[in-house]
Amino acid sequence: MNSSVYNRMVDPKSGVISREIFSDKDVFQEELERVFTRAWLFVGHESQIPNPGDYYTSRMGAESVILTRDKKKQVHVFLNSCRHRGMKVCQYDHGNTQLFTCPYHSWSYTTEGKLFGVPQYKAIYADCLEKENWSLIEVPKLALYKGTVWASWDKDAPDFLTYLGDAKTHLDLALDHRDGSEGGSEVLVGVHKWIIPCNWKFAAENFLGDTYHNVSHRSVDLIGIGPSAEVGVKGRRDNELEYAQHLWVNFPAGHGVHSAILPENSPFVDTFQNNRVVAEYFRHCHEERKRRLGEERNRLVPFVGTIYPNLSFHGKQPRSLCVWHPHGPESTEAWRFFLVDANAPQEVKDFLRTYYMRYSGPAGMTEQDDMENWNYATAGSRGVIAKRYPYNYQQSLGKVTTQGPVPGNVSLQVSEENPRQFYRRWRDYMNGAEWDVLLGKHDNGPASFAV
Repeated sequence: MNSSVYNRMVDPKSGVISREIFSDKDVFQEELERVFTRAWLFVGHESQIPNPGDYYTSRMGAESVILTRDKKKQVHVFLNSCRHRGMKVCQYDHGNTQLFTCPYHSWSYTTEGKLFGVPQYKAIYADCLEKENWSLIEVPKLALYKGTVWASWDKDAPDFLTYLGDAKTHLDLALDHRDGSEGGSEVLVGVHKWIIPCNWKFAAENFLGDTYHNVSHRSVDLIGIGPSAEVGVKGRRDNELEYAQHLWVNFPAGHGVHSAILPENSPFVDTFQNNRVVAEYFRHCHEERKRRLGEERNRLVPFVGTIYPNLSFHGKQPRSLCVWHPHGPESTEAWRFFLVDANAPQEVKDFLRTYYMRYSGPAGMTEQDDMENWNYATAGSRGVIAKRYPYNYQQSLGKVTTQGPVPGNVSLQVSEENPRQFYRRWRDYMNGAEWDVLLGKHDNGPASFAV
């Protein structure tokens, strides 16, 4: 499709977006080619591959990849596809190995990706196959950031921190130790994985800060599934942000977050009332964070966010990374990586695992509401008549400022400015824009701008 088609589909200045981008098969194929081969994508976490020979099979776009650590402890990401006939060389979710061996014709590869073994090599390949030319296909751009692993197929992509920009501050709030020290998180054993009959963009958009849909969770909010899970403590979370100033912030590369600034001298809010060991751990972390960061930096706290295109995060409750892997225009495989402080007491980790499961994932009470919304939104995007009428993204149009309390384009009220910028950047990828444009260097301000 040419650029005029995508310019018609996405008009962020007026806040109008075509339903076609959520259901059209040709649009989806173009996304795989133009978005998922260029953007930085989340692959996994180093805590999943702590030892030489460890591996974890992940995804980039619609393709399987292997995240592994070689004998020299170097991290690699390879396309999970044999160079002979394309069969997966790694059939398991995770494990430890010296060689990746294709079950089709038994070509084998080292954890450095080199072709190692070829059956009957001397008899049928010795004069024509140069092994060094047939290694596993390795992702050319790799970044390790506070335990997380990111990769891009585009050798000309900017470095990861440039791509992240000022969204780094907000992602850090999810990745850093609860005591304010840098890094220090690990993934709880086991990643929730399930398939949703929806377009991946609906899920990514939801985590840009869509609090307008909270009515969907009314039934869950009437009961106590928060960390305390105590009678009389209602809601999905124990409300630590009741008096905070909420911020909806978007960034030039398409990222968007919903964070908050606590009032000055905010006291510790005991959100773990039925377990004193856990409560004392988080009280200690709260005091350490304030001491380490100072009063001003300590006041900025996370809620949710999306790093373009398909990595979302819950920064606090429940602390997790969510990846929306595209299967098709109307099918998404969701992966949830739950984070805890690596050095937290085991009792704390066990407590959080129970909370995370009742909140999130295919059996989580809150996620069930979201999945129903995304399912029907996708179905509502495919109808012959429905596609004649675009979706409205005009919420708080023109009420964003670049003079907010944090860097970025900031809305101080419930806003759809973040998805407007997200889809503006999506349109640029689909139009084949250069990296200067994709990073917002040639933009005339945010998608809609007013001081």
